[in-house]
Amino acid sequence: MISRGIVPNLVISQRVVARIVNTAQGFIQDETGESMLGFVLPGEDIEDMPTIYVLDTISPDEEATVRMTHTFQQGDDLQDEIIWWLQENWRLSREIGLDSNRQPFDAMWDTPLRYLGDWHKQPGYMIQPSGGDLMTALSWLDDEENQMDYLLVPIVTLGHPATTLEHEGAQVNYFTYLMEDGTNLRMDWWYIHRDVRVFQPITPVIMAEKQFPALAAYPWHLIKPDRIEDEVALMQHEGMFVNPLVYQADDDVPMELCFFVARPGSATVLLLVTEHDYPLTPPRAYTAPFHRFDPGDDFYVIFEQFWLQRQPVDDLPNFQWGPNYTLLSFIRAVEDHLGIAPQKPVTPVAAESVADVAPERKSVSIAVEMDDDEDAAEMPDGATASAGEIAAEAPADNAATETTTEETEEETT
Repeated sequence: MISRGIVPNLVISQRVVARIVNTAQGFIQDETGESMLGFVLPGEDIEDMPTIYVLDTISPDEEATVRMTHTFQQGDDLQDEIIWWLQENWRLSREIGLDSNRQPFDAMWDTPLRYLGDWHKQPGYMIQPSGGDLMTALSWLDDEENQMDYLLVPIVTLGHPATTLEHEGAQVNYFTYLMEDGTNLRMDWWYIHRDVRVFQPITPVIMAEKQFPALAAYPWHLIKPDRIEDEVALMQHEGMFVNPLVYQADDDVPMELCFFVARPGSATVLLLVTEHDYPLTPPRAYTAPFHRFDPGDDFYVIFEQFWLQRQPVDDLPNFQWGPNYTLLSFIRAVEDHLGIAPQKPVTPVAAESVADVAPERKSVSIAVEMDDDEDAAEMPDGATASAGEIAAEAPADNAATETTTEETEEETT
């Protein structure tokens, strides 16, 4: 905790500077802003100031990146999901002692990641937060649910002429960056504590990104939302029950996006695992025997019950994965290899053909593990009813794999 009246030290990763410059250039005519993530470390002794470290700046979706008013604002659901992803993978890195690049995780950084505030760009040379920024920041700090004592509210302005270098040792609360047009981007850093209730200048120090543990790369389902919507639509188009969830499927970070996939009447469930860079890295498949479950239960609990019974699928003969193929193509190859495929023609489905096969794209909800004091992860839209149908039609034993062609076709319609 940072005490009232104290302005802490501030260290910024070079990664943050690069991302801010890139965002400001990309939306140069508009008001823009992003959320910042990092942590606070106490001083080594009682006389030392605590230090805020800023490791990343996170965009909302493109529409929310462009701010419609010149005020400090919090972001949207996409930002929340990315922040959760980074925080959870950071937590796992602390537990296993390795960062996302599989390098040793230095114990000095063993503290949780947290939201630190938002930066935003203002027009002209408005280098200080506005009155609206102050009201927004105080409202955020006064909300006990946010559990925040302070915020960083840096301001970015463009078009500054080259400035005279400060005398060595002078401390200022801004840095400048030379832009392609010969002018400077300027970023002024401000700090506010809820007990002090005014913005105070805070001096930034920039540190190389490699000095910090590596953050997890953003996962494919967050940077390519259309892709996951298409993937799920294709599987549901074939009558499958599909539930995606973020899960630690192996012993390293980052976590994986997994899929629970079941066909009505089948005795076998497929558990698919995709890495953060899917489809560059091929998916993996496991099987588990189906058993009835309550679709109203926390799906993390349901998934782990099946995961404990998983069996890996061996190398698939005559199937060469490529980034234009889909999970449906992969499922068909797995089912054919295991002899559990429904009796219908199997043709590879490339990513480009999704719109033709399943034109109705829906948003996809992804289950995440929640703390005990939070609500359980929700099922995806429409998944509860499908899960109920799957549970009701579950075979009594593995004899379902020996059904006739007519029975199989009836089950999958």
